[in-house]
Amino acid sequence: MNIDRLVFAVAGFFVLASVLLSIYHNQNWLWFTGFVGLNMFQAAFTGFCPLAKILKAAGAEPGNAFK
Repeated sequence: MNIDRLVFAVAGFFVLASVLLSIYHNQNWLWFTGFVGLNMFQAAFTGFCPLAKILKAAGAEPGNAFK
């Protein structure tokens, strides 16, 4: 998997996990969902994604979306 797909997979997992945690544990987990969404929103405009930088440093195969 390249960085682009890994970023989408991790973001999707975080959103699903935080929604389930908000249902079964505490609704304050929705703040984490909002944080993930806000990060994805800013990445769409700036091209900067902290997770993509971490994955690049870890040696993941580069994609096209995040440079």
